Amino acid sequence: IVVVLVTIIQLEVLSIAFQKLGLSPEGALLLVLGALLGSGINIPVATIRRLPSSRPPTEVPRRFRQPDITAIPGRTILAINLGGCIIPLGMCLYLLVRHLVSPFDLLPALLAVTVVSYVFSRPIAGIGIGMPILIAPLVAVLAALLLEPANAAPLAFSSVVLGVLLGADILRLADIRTRDVPFASIGGAGTFDGVFLTGIIAVLLA
Repeated sequence: IVVVLVTIIQLEVLSIAFQKLGLSPEGALLLVLGALLGSGINIPVATIRRLPSSRPPTEVPRRFRQPDITAIPGRTILAINLGGCIIPLGMCLYLLVRHLVSPFDLLPALLAVTVVSYVFSRPIAGIGIGMPILIAPLVAVLAALLLEPANAAPLAFSSVVLGVLLGADILRLADIRTRDVPFASIGGAGTFDGVFLTGIIAVLLA
C-alpha cells in the first residue's frame, strides 16, 4: 500500500510540474511515464580511454550500480539515458518551437546554470560526476524570475536541463577519464546527476 501511495504521489507531482510547462494532463502523464520507464534505458554512443590512476578501486553504492554492460579494459563506455537526457532535451526543443521560451532569455540563464554546474560539480571515484542537487535548479529559477517572471517555469526547465548537461556532464568528460568508472551515462542515475530530476525541481520551485 505504501509503495502504491508513494508512486501515485510521485506521478501526481511530476504531472503538476509538466502541466506548468503547458502540457495537458494526459500529455504530462504520458511524458512522465516515458521518462520514468526510459530511465532504465542507456544507449551506448562512444568509449573514452581511461588514464592510469593510482587510486584504489572504489566500491560503488548499491543505488549507483552500473547496468549489465560488458566492460572494456582501459576504457569507459559513454551512454545517453533515454529518460534522463533524450526526453528532457526533446521537451526543451518543444518549448522553443512553441515559443514558450525565448532564445534571448534562454542564453543568459543557460550561461549562469552552466557555470554554476561546472563549478559545483566534482568527480567522485567509482561513481563519476556529482553535485548538490538543488544548486542548479535554484540558479535556474532565480535567472528565470529575473528574465521572464511571467513565464518562469519553461525558462527554468530549459536552462537547468541544458545547463547541467553542459556544465556538469559535457565539460566534465575529461574528469571521467581519470576515474575508475567502466560506464558513464549522461542523464542516468549514477555516474552523472539526473538531468530530468533537476528540471522537475526547477519547475516546481518556479
